[in-house]
Amino acid sequence: MIATMTQKITNTSLSPSKNTRKTSSTTGEMGLRRNSNSNINLVEAGEEGSLAYRIHHVMEEHDSKVISAWHDIPLFVLDDKTKKRTERLNFVCEIPRCSRKKFEIATKEAGNPIKQDEKKGVLREFKKGDIFFNYGCFPRTWEDPDHIHPDTGYTGDNDPLDVCEIGMRIVPTGDVRQVKVLGVLAMIDDGETDWKVIVIDAEDRWAPELNDVDDVERLLPGVVSSIREWFRTYKIPDGKPPNVFGLEERCMPKAYAMKIIEECYSAWKTLVTKEGEDVPRNLSVSKLTDLADFEHNNENVQNHFEESARFENRENGSEEEDEYPASLIA
Repeated sequence: MIATMTQKITNTSLSPSKNTRKTSSTTGEMGLRRNSNSNINLVEAGEEGSLAYRIHHVMEEHDSKVISAWHDIPLFVLDDKTKKRTERLNFVCEIPRCSRKKFEIATKEAGNPIKQDEKKGVLREFKKGDIFFNYGCFPRTWEDPDHIHPDTGYTGDNDPLDVCEIGMRIVPTGDVRQVKVLGVLAMIDDGETDWKVIVIDAEDRWAPELNDVDDVERLLPGVVSSIREWFRTYKIPDGKPPNVFGLEERCMPKAYAMKIIEECYSAWKTLVTKEGEDVPRNLSVSKLTDLADFEHNNENVQNHFEESARFENRENGSEEEDEYPASLIA
């Protein structure tokens, strides 16, 4: 099982204390958040509500090693015994349900922390209002901006694959949850394909009964159409036209959604293995390290940010196809 912890720090070190007491975050002391579905610690750096605020994913049990929420967290959840894929995937929450601050993984920063998006120095929120589902992304996926998808006629948006989690739990920013895939919408945003994968938290009360998009329509009528309309209209308060959807606006079933996920997973693998080439569009592809490397690597979190953010393949050792590159939290 997974236990996620967040600690607030105000000094220059990103190494979290092993003390787990609860204290006031308003005084700059540590705050603590635990969750049952991640073995990652979440370290907050900078003042919340400022341009400098960041949430870093850290492996406290391995010398406080920072990891990338985009590159290091595995996409597929493996069975503990067989080490084969299960039907569950890992979902990184960026924007909790019932909130509006536009948090996102910083794809162009070393270590890929989570930050609040900004435009011309102003932190961004959804002017439409609070979002009614947990919103985030799948790690180890990438919508390739140089690939025109044959089903939409548009290129990818240069980001990890977006995810809409429809469970009852409000998932905090940065938390990693295991989810079941149900379907996908093909939104077209500013001339780019921007897939929206619909999922359910694997521990949600509805999870045993929801296995495909038809189940959602039957048992939770209106949810899919509400998600579609939210994304269609959320930019209108900014003075922009409504978004449109491909594939006749249909929410495609699980099998199609898994095909899109596999395509974006394959695109991500291509992205991080561009040895000797410049990573496109200033993306930060940090060096990935698996657990075996910790025997020979005692870098702390501060040193991580001083090293190159370029990806390097391991020269030795085997990696299973479903866990490539090897993960810190597999």
